[in-house]
Amino acid sequence: MHVLVTRPQADAEDLLTDLHAHGHTAVLAPMLEVHVTARTAPDVRGVQALLFTSANGVRAFTSVSDRRDLPVFAVGKATAEAARGRGFQHVEAAGGDAASLAAHVRARLTPAEGALYHAAGTVTRGALAETLRDAGFTVHREALYDCVPVTDLPADAHAALANGTLDGVLFFSPRTADTFVSVVRSADLGAACRRLHAVCLSPAVAERVRALTWAGVHLAARPERTALLAVLSGLGDGEAAAPSREADRHA
Repeated sequence: MHVLVTRPQADAEDLLTDLHAHGHTAVLAPMLEVHVTARTAPDVRGVQALLFTSANGVRAFTSVSDRRDLPVFAVGKATAEAARGRGFQHVEAAGGDAASLAAHVRARLTPAEGALYHAAGTVTRGALAETLRDAGFTVHREALYDCVPVTDLPADAHAALANGTLDGVLFFSPRTADTFVSVVRSADLGAACRRLHAVCLSPAVAERVRALTWAGVHLAARPERTALLAVLSGLGDGEAAAPSREADRHA
């Protein structure tokens, strides 16, 4: 399949490699530009563990701090891989969303052992800090980066949509989906989506993309890159995949 990838460029590199390995082709059209806003190393005195809810948080933290000795609790496998790639040795991955990360932290740590530090963006989803505070933890959440929505489609993405050469679009976050809807409408290309499949990482993402009309909206079985690729492979094989019906239930 020929698909549009809407992830920020740094996050899309491994995905593009996986897509090509599975026989797909892709056009990269990042909907968000990531800017590190941190200028000094975070104060992690008294912190027992770091919480990362995205690879962007990992990159932002490691750009201003040389601390790699603290345990890391990552929201999912991709973020855990990013942490290991930046030199962290003690890394654990949750199930792919804030709720599973909070549950994993509660199962593995106790409030008495110290505070938790969440390397966040200026916009956060879920109630990670609030849930953990309700469980008795002290959580220091600091915005280390900002994700700025783009205002236009890249030229090659615009051409691919206009010419009808795409089969689908991959979405990983509600903000990415919202931005895509906005720029596509601004370019008067909304009708082009009627023949495309939207493949979404979570129910929240699927809800946002339904602002446009699609040939189908499909939901990954788990909030992981491998599960999203499985949906794409099923579509390429012509299967009426169960994730599509699940997306309908969450709409």
